[in-house]
Amino acid sequence: MSIKVKRFRAQPVARLLGGQGELGGLMRMAQLIGRAQQLLREQLPEEVREHVFVGGYRDGKLTLITDRAVWLTWLRYEQPRLLALLHQHREYEAVLGFTLKVRPVRPLKVPPRQTRALSANAADELSSCAADTDDPRLKRALERLAGHAEPSSEPN
Repeated sequence: MSIKVKRFRAQPVARLLGGQGELGGLMRMAQLIGRAQQLLREQLPEEVREHVFVGGYRDGKLTLITDRAVWLTWLRYEQPRLLALLHQHREYEAVLGFTLKVRPVRPLKVPPRQTRALSANAADELSSCAADTDDPRLKRALERLAGHAEPSSEPN
């Protein structure tokens, strides 16, 4: 059994991402969405700007995503004004309306850092083991471990 492999010629990245390549349409759509995001944010009140995102374009509708329902309600009332604003630019004449969605942003949960304490007695034992060891790599590792001991709280 043999497997036939098609050999494609390598293409320059500029051609792939530009107008002629396979990804050209996708790149143009991404640029249009980014420009729509910029245009809308320039016209939104300052308290709303950071809560509204352009999520995509499908079937003549531009998807606007917000993180809270209060901004979604505000966007519903502002749809005609925002649509008129977009229609002032030729590339957005095909936009017929908006699809509005709420997607709450949840803060990332940082896992708690688990630190372990090494007592002074354990550090002394590790140091004495390091002193009795002939293997240089093991000796260095034991000395590094002993260095993690909590500083002693006893006065000198």
